[in-house]
Amino acid sequence: MTNTDEHLVVFTPSGLRGSFPHGTKVLDAARQLGVDLDSVCGGRGICGRCQVEPTFGEFAKHGITANTNHLSTRGVTENEYKGRRALTDSRRLGCAAMVFGDLVVDVPAESQINRQIVRKDVNLGDLELDPVVVLRLVQVPDPTLDESVGEVRRLMTALGEQWNLGELRTSDILVSDVQRALTAGNRTVTVAIRDDREVVAVWPGLRDRALGIAVDVGSTTIAGHLCDLATGAVLATTGVMNPQIRFGEDLMSRVSYVMMNPGGEIELTTAVRASLNQLVGDLVDQANGTRDEVLELVLVGNPIMHHLFLGYDPTPLGGAPFALAVDEALNLPARELSIEAHQAARVHVLPCIAGHVGADTAAVVLATGLDLNKEEREDQKSAPIRLVVDVGTNAEIVLSGAGRVLAASSPTGPAFEGAQISSGQRATYGAIERVRINPVTGEPRFQIIGVDSWSDEDGFVEAAVTGVTGICGSGIIEVVAELWLAGLLGADGVIGGAGTKPSTRIESDGRTFSYLLYDPADSGLDGERILVTQNDVRAIQLAKAALYAGIRLLMDRLGTNSVDEISLAGAFGSHIDTIRATVLGLIPDCDPDRVASVGNAAGAGAVIALLSGSERKRIAKVVSRIEKIETALEPTFQNHFVDAMAIPHRTADYPQLSTQITLPERLIEFTGPEQTNRRRRRKSASREGDI
Repeated sequence: MTNTDEHLVVFTPSGLRGSFPHGTKVLDAARQLGVDLDSVCGGRGICGRCQVEPTFGEFAKHGITANTNHLSTRGVTENEYKGRRALTDSRRLGCAAMVFGDLVVDVPAESQINRQIVRKDVNLGDLELDPVVVLRLVQVPDPTLDESVGEVRRLMTALGEQWNLGELRTSDILVSDVQRALTAGNRTVTVAIRDDREVVAVWPGLRDRALGIAVDVGSTTIAGHLCDLATGAVLATTGVMNPQIRFGEDLMSRVSYVMMNPGGEIELTTAVRASLNQLVGDLVDQANGTRDEVLELVLVGNPIMHHLFLGYDPTPLGGAPFALAVDEALNLPARELSIEAHQAARVHVLPCIAGHVGADTAAVVLATGLDLNKEEREDQKSAPIRLVVDVGTNAEIVLSGAGRVLAASSPTGPAFEGAQISSGQRATYGAIERVRINPVTGEPRFQIIGVDSWSDEDGFVEAAVTGVTGICGSGIIEVVAELWLAGLLGADGVIGGAGTKPSTRIESDGRTFSYLLYDPADSGLDGERILVTQNDVRAIQLAKAALYAGIRLLMDRLGTNSVDEISLAGAFGSHIDTIRATVLGLIPDCDPDRVASVGNAAGAGAVIALLSGSERKRIAKVVSRIEKIETALEPTFQNHFVDAMAIPHRTADYPQLSTQITLPERLIEFTGPEQTNRRRRRKSASREGDI
């Protein structure tokens, strides 16, 4: 074999193969074949992104025998490499290693540009990275006397020659940055290119990290994820309380505030933008980064949050026809939203679906894969009926099946998050989050946030350093469901109502009764007694009935009486016991093994849109074909709502739930609030002497 011979090179896992002249660099071979091999520095041995792993031996499948001398030995470039990514003994830099014989070369996942991203903390599914912003190192030739070319044009020419990038544009405000960077970098600079069309930033020398932030602006919490745009790594996650809560717990109360206080929308916008800016600072601090590294942000939120953080008037959303100011995706300079980041940082806002179904729901659709097009599944009629519910102060509901996707919003109010509950609180240390009630004795046991053991187990008192401080949303759902399972609560939601069991835990509370969930005298801990009152139960009934009625409307529109899969999304949905949620009647009957929490799907969808330009385009198309249902305008909503006030429901059966838990018989036919109140008054009078 002579040095003029060509050698067969096979790249895995892509399987791409080709013959190359002796001495061809592995990176050049990969580029010629279209192999997905990353590089920021353009083959200068600086960034370390093009690392590959050659394998040696006999490969009958490829007809290759590869020996160690089929690859050049390490030279100066690799021996002196000091990049961010360590170069292990088994790996080589594709820009330095040369082909000296037949080879099989593996491209590790972290060296692929369009790599599949798998994250445990944020469920991104099978996402392939498709960066919106990429970094490219370029060597710009020195100016000469025999040409009259500006530095910006010289930079663009170099990008075209070294990276095969043509038709690029740039902003006039970058001219000074280009001059300074070329001088400071000794004619070597890193540029950031957005959408393969626009140079948006330039730095001297090598810069191999650009950051992006995905933000879910919820009515209660603003949650953010900081990502490396080049690798897809989630570097930091944090959240802050939405300061707009001081203007109103729920969305409509904030709209009312704006209506009644001229200039109120400016207050709300200023408050949420200040928190967004604080969030950015917290995230970059966690990752030991700087705001100047942040080049891209994605924001999602419900329509009212969407309008308020963008500075639009939310009052048209307060009544029919619920007109959005804009429903399409937006791309805005971060500085226009008072976000301190790189001067070229842009904010991408996902499209809204309808007047009460926002960009956060579009993100949920993106994260849960409910948006399968007909060509993506051969037999849409056989596709499972899938339901996703993002539970919060305003529940978003998405139902898919038979090639259709339907979406709606239901006004559940803040009860699920502990508001409107007598001992309610947010999910913080000391809050009761799990409850079980003995059906024989009526005695409760519970868990609090921050303590693994149950209240009746050894070590609980010692571990409960915060004491028992209240009950959060997941706890109130469980206690109401458990009260019904234990026979202490009627199907009409009346504590100690007709046909229920007596218990020393049931206490008279004026004309109604309450259930004593926790008494500090029993444990020796500090704190207040925690009672579940009749008003607490009623608040939960109203919230769960609104949610169920919204689900039922979508099922009617799809023409189905059952669902095959249910996913509970959102921070609150992630902590709900799915069995107790079904017992309560929060969701319809479904195979318990196919009811699951999917975490913050809106946040995950925002991260997907941050890391993939192709996914942004896809969700924009999907949103245009989603069928929108306005629950407030549907005449059957009220009927569904009244039926769903019963626990678990006035008429619906739960055969699949019954395979997991024994449900009580419906001892009382639920007929509506008026009859419920009459029964309550009669029961209160009859039980007064029993307590």
